[in-house]
Amino acid sequence: MTGSRVLSLGHYQPSEVLTNDDLAKIVDTDDAWISSRVGIRTRHVAAPDESVDAMAAAAAAKALAASGLTAQDIDLVLVATCTAVDRSPNTAARVAARLGLPAPAAMDINVVCAGFTHALATADHAIRAGSAVNALVVGAEKFTDVVDWTDRSTCVLVGDGAGAAVVTAAPEPEIGPVLWGSVPEMGGAVRIEGSPARFSQEGQAVYRWATTRLPAIARQVCERSGIQPEDLAGVVLHQANLRLIEPLAERIGAVNAVIARDVVESGNTSAASVPLALSKLVERREIRTGAPVLLFGFGGNLSYAGQVIRCP
Repeated sequence: MTGSRVLSLGHYQPSEVLTNDDLAKIVDTDDAWISSRVGIRTRHVAAPDESVDAMAAAAAAKALAASGLTAQDIDLVLVATCTAVDRSPNTAARVAARLGLPAPAAMDINVVCAGFTHALATADHAIRAGSAVNALVVGAEKFTDVVDWTDRSTCVLVGDGAGAAVVTAAPEPEIGPVLWGSVPEMGGAVRIEGSPARFSQEGQAVYRWATTRLPAIARQVCERSGIQPEDLAGVVLHQANLRLIEPLAERIGAVNAVIARDVVESGNTSAASVPLALSKLVERREIRTGAPVLLFGFGGNLSYAGQVIRCP
């Protein structure tokens, strides 16, 4: 085996849906203001007793059921999250326990909104190195736990949920080389700090960075995989803002791709946003099996990571 591939996907979202009109009853905002600025119309909100690991396990169970593998086959669990409450046991260990996995390596990865693409690359590297054969890679967040519900500039943005992928060894690489990095001097542009922890950001600074720097980086991701942007069948960017996603996809040159717009119904789910959006596209059969899809996460730290995968 000289590579890895995404074998299956799964996702989970809480049942409670918070609309823009619902938010207008909490803070000074309205549907037109939110829609025109970020494109979000609804978001899902986890129940008070619905934990990050519970949502992660629900998404992972669906991905595992679709893979044809069993719990005994999984030897690596990676969970990307920045909103887990407890430090130990970590979320990955709790997911493994919920799913009855016998003895996997279990690690959390906190790279905020770029967490899933970092975790996917880490799983790919572990499999290529022979340290794992079958991995569960999950992005899960309960972002509504860390938002200030009196701050209309941030509370309108976030939602909760999880997305998961089963990644397995393959004779030929179907997960392309990752291009990852960070901008340390902008590390404070997205923050979850304090006690209790609260989310805040310098939205305009992140927007300017993303619009000026991200298209060239994303094209480099395609180049590393030997793919021309116009040959992409899908583009799944971190679901931060519809007004950011659509022009970025155009500037990347993905003129023939299906563009994930899950932010409209899910809001910004941080590390969950890329696998959640991808799982929905695949479930709706909007991208053909084997077609190239660009995944790109960016956000807190300010970190970024992207790779081209073949659609499961």
